[in-house]
Amino acid sequence: MKLVVQVKLLPTTEQATALEATLRACNAAACDVAQLARDVGCYRNYDLRRHVYQGIKTDYGLGAQAAQHVIKKVADAYATLTANLKAGRYGKPGSKRRSRVEASPVRFRWDAAQPYDARMLSWQHDARTVSIWTTAGRLRARANRSDALPQIRGGHGHP
Repeated sequence: MKLVVQVKLLPTTEQATALEATLRACNAAACDVAQLARDVGCYRNYDLRRHVYQGIKTDYGLGAQAAQHVIKKVADAYATLTANLKAGRYGKPGSKRRSRVEASPVRFRWDAAQPYDARMLSWQHDARTVSIWTTAGRLRARANRSDALPQIRGGHGHP
């Protein structure tokens, strides 16, 4: 059973800055991984991990789990792109639009969603807070609906 709960974080100014910096770092890393994947011709999650894992952890200050999620996000984006090309959603082979899409690497907006799992995000029901990993370290932010916070461990979140 999947439980979907919408919770709004109420971060302080410093916490909001740390969350924004984290999104920027993760998506900048994803853009670099996508470029390298295109250059090397390696698009599978596990194979891509061997090429970039240590580099993005070091270069972008990402934790182990965040680095894994970035690599997975890029691999999934290329899988989706391949499926869309195969289905003809970018036009027929040789068309201007399709050629442009095939020639350029996948790109990620600075504020694109970044998945968080139980190792990066935890709920404190009694304190009405969420503990979340950022590149500046773990922070604890207030949530506006602690009654709606998931009562079960695990799950994913997307800031």
